[in-house]
Amino acid sequence: MTQNELEQYLEKYRRNVFAMALFYLKNPYDADDVVQDVFLRLYTYTGEFDSEEHIKAWLIRCAVNRCKDILLSPWHRLSMPLEAASEKVHIDRAEGETEIFRLLKKLKRNNRVTMYLYYYEGYSTEEIAKMLGISVVAVTSRLKRGRQQLKKLMNNTQED
Repeated sequence: MTQNELEQYLEKYRRNVFAMALFYLKNPYDADDVVQDVFLRLYTYTGEFDSEEHIKAWLIRCAVNRCKDILLSPWHRLSMPLEAASEKVHIDRAEGETEIFRLLKKLKRNNRVTMYLYYYEGYSTEEIAKMLGISVVAVTSRLKRGRQQLKKLMNNTQED
């Protein structure tokens, strides 16, 4: 891969990888590290891709794997998360979605990640299952639980 190609992919998919990592880790600094690692892996990758969609799916899968590595590391398990810092991150979406994004960050990780891939990235349940290495039934269950949790959070917010 040439440096020019890498820059094109970085410009095109950086936000997608960052958002995936941020939803997974809830920490913008770790998410930045994931973006760097994923695009370094892309630069050194010697295989071939079938299409642009294949590249995007590969990048998201790498991001998920890197996020899992971070969460399993002793450093991460022994440190305290910077929840306040993730609230200050601006995600480049329409103004009306900021409240939904805030509520999505409160969901359990598995449900949050699955809902992000389904609703914001537009992947099918089959594609999500392949990316996350789980069954289609597990994906639909996570989507259902995520919607229930989100509904409960929205009702609690409206009552306040």
